[in-house]
Amino acid sequence: GLGRLYAETQAQGLQVDFLVNNAGSEGPDLIRTRDWPRQDAYIRLMMTSVAAMCHEFIPGMLERGDGRVINVASVAGRMTVGGDYSYGPTKAYLIALSKGLASAFGPQGVKVMALCPGFTHTEFHMSDRLTEMKQATPEFIWYDADVVIREGLAALEKGKDEHTSGRLYRFIVPVIRQRWFQGLLKLMGVRL
Repeated sequence: GLGRLYAETQAQGLQVDFLVNNAGSEGPDLIRTRDWPRQDAYIRLMMTSVAAMCHEFIPGMLERGDGRVINVASVAGRMTVGGDYSYGPTKAYLIALSKGLASAFGPQGVKVMALCPGFTHTEFHMSDRLTEMKQATPEFIWYDADVVIREGLAALEKGKDEHTSGRLYRFIVPVIRQRWFQGLLKLMGVRL
């Protein structure tokens, strides 16, 4: 449907100056779900669709010398978590894609940023498994969507190519990525 979406905007004479790519789904287990078409559909949703939207809409922004793109990634794309070989890696791709686009086209007036929220109150957690997980986590790690959006828009306008929303996540993600912290967790029997 991506080609049709672009064609429809062109047919209606619409000019896209601000693009927000917010594809997200829990996804199948890459190894245990033995259904490649389902895996492929997940990869297309999480990565290919975002790349295709950038492919279609950024050239017009470049012609005008102005545009904004937010690719919604996740803090999961900034760290390696044991057993996450689907969601986090797709979000890591969005971070890398966004940084590459920002570096190439920021000087030409097109700002591109990966927005990396942590746990956010949205419909994403409405599946049985994720609702159960949400209920088992402390409230203080959850942010309202309006906070994530407000922070993201401000960071984009400052020219950032990546932004982690929420003070808690801006503090904890760099700590979690440290080898000493990983070792401490391992000693405690916690596996990320």
